[in-house]
Amino acid sequence: MSKIIFDSGISLDGYFAGNNRGPQNPMGGVSPFIHAWMFNEKAFWDHLGVAGNHQDGPDGKYIRETIERTGAYIMGKRMFEEGEAVWPNDLYKADVYVLTHEKRAPWVQEGSTTFYFINDGIESALEKAKTSAKGKDIRIQGGANTIQQFIHAGLIDEFFLHIAPVFLGTGIRLFEGINKDLYTLEIAEIIHSDLTTHVRYTCKKK
Repeated sequence: MSKIIFDSGISLDGYFAGNNRGPQNPMGGVSPFIHAWMFNEKAFWDHLGVAGNHQDGPDGKYIRETIERTGAYIMGKRMFEEGEAVWPNDLYKADVYVLTHEKRAPWVQEGSTTFYFINDGIESALEKAKTSAKGKDIRIQGGANTIQQFIHAGLIDEFFLHIAPVFLGTGIRLFEGINKDLYTLEIAEIIHSDLTTHVRYTCKKK
């Protein structure tokens, strides 16, 4: 049975992205700080189809497992716009549902990635993603506002944080304005590495 998950890097002071995000400044320029652990790993670059001399450490196993368990993705328009021009073909290797007010035909890529543009809300995107996932998990990819919509709707089953040992001081907080009484959270797993701390949480709606 599909779980609804998200998997996000954040700074130690809780920031998911920086200010002034846009196609010319993805994630507000903070990726090198909060995603350094991922950029070091061969598994990440293999997924992008990019060869190079990267380490194949314990974090790589985690990256591969997360990719393998995901059968469909949901993201917001802003994240899509930031990535559209630079993402390699068939990056996601699954169906991706983009929440947007723009009406647009599906973007079918070579391989197994198709982007669908959903104009009628998160519930519609979720039902379509469940069909695509075929029992695998549905990953809410981002940005922070899209993840928050699913949290506020009580729809998240599990989430993963990768907490980078950096303070950003400003930007977009992942959990800004979250209702503290919505879920009971349990720590399911903690994995330490040199550049981040991975924490997996399970969620039960109260």
